[in-house]
Amino acid sequence: MRGAGAPAGDKRRPELSMDRASVATITRLSSYYRVLVESERDRQQTISSKVLAERSGVSSAQVRKDLSIFGNFGRRGLGYNALQLREQVGHILGLGRHWRVALVGAGNLGRALFAYKGFRKQGFHVEHVFDVDPAKTDELWGDVRIRPVSELRAAAAGNRIDIVILAVPADAGQKVANMVVDAGVRAILNFTPGQLAVPAAVAVRYVDLSIAIESLSYTLTK
Repeated sequence: MRGAGAPAGDKRRPELSMDRASVATITRLSSYYRVLVESERDRQQTISSKVLAERSGVSSAQVRKDLSIFGNFGRRGLGYNALQLREQVGHILGLGRHWRVALVGAGNLGRALFAYKGFRKQGFHVEHVFDVDPAKTDELWGDVRIRPVSELRAAAAGNRIDIVILAVPADAGQKVANMVVDAGVRAILNFTPGQLAVPAAVAVRYVDLSIAIESLSYTLTK
C-alpha cells in the first residue's frame, strides 16, 4: 500500500522503490520509526545510523542499506535529522492516514485487539467488528456494533475497508479469508494459526503468538 504524495523536500526515489522493499525491510523500518519517536520525545535533534542500529538490534550497515532503498536521508558524519527522518519513515509506512480496519472474531483475542489503543494512534481505526456467533451480534463494543460476518461484503463495498484483522479459530481461517478476498479487501492481518491461500494481489501478514513463545522456550532450554 502506498501513501499519498511525498513531503516537501523529500529526496526519495520514485515510488517503484516501494515494490523493491522486502517484508523484512519494512519490519525493520517500523523498528526504526519507533526509535525515532523515542528520540523525538528525548528532544534529540540528530541521530546516527549507529545509534539507530543499536536500538533496533541490527547493524549500522543494515540501517543504511534499508534507508537507501527509499532515498538519501542523512549526511555522512552528521547523521540524520531525527524529526525529518521520523516523518519520512512514517510516510513510507503509510502512517498519518486514516486506515479503515475491520476485525473478524469477537472472542477474547478479538476483544483485546479492539481495545488496543496503539492502532488508533498510528491511524488504524477499527470501524467494524464481525462474528459468526448470533449471541454476539448486536453487542456494542464502544460505539461499534458487532455484525454477522455475512455482512462483511456489504460493509466493504466502495472500498470502505482497507484492512481486515482475522482473530478466528484455525478451522475458520481460510473460509473467512475467502470472504475477505471476495469482498475486495487487499490486506489481511492474520492472528489465525496456519497459512492462508489468497491471490497474489492480497497482502497477508501473520502474527502467531504460539510460534513467538515457542522460540522463547527454545532459547530458555539452551
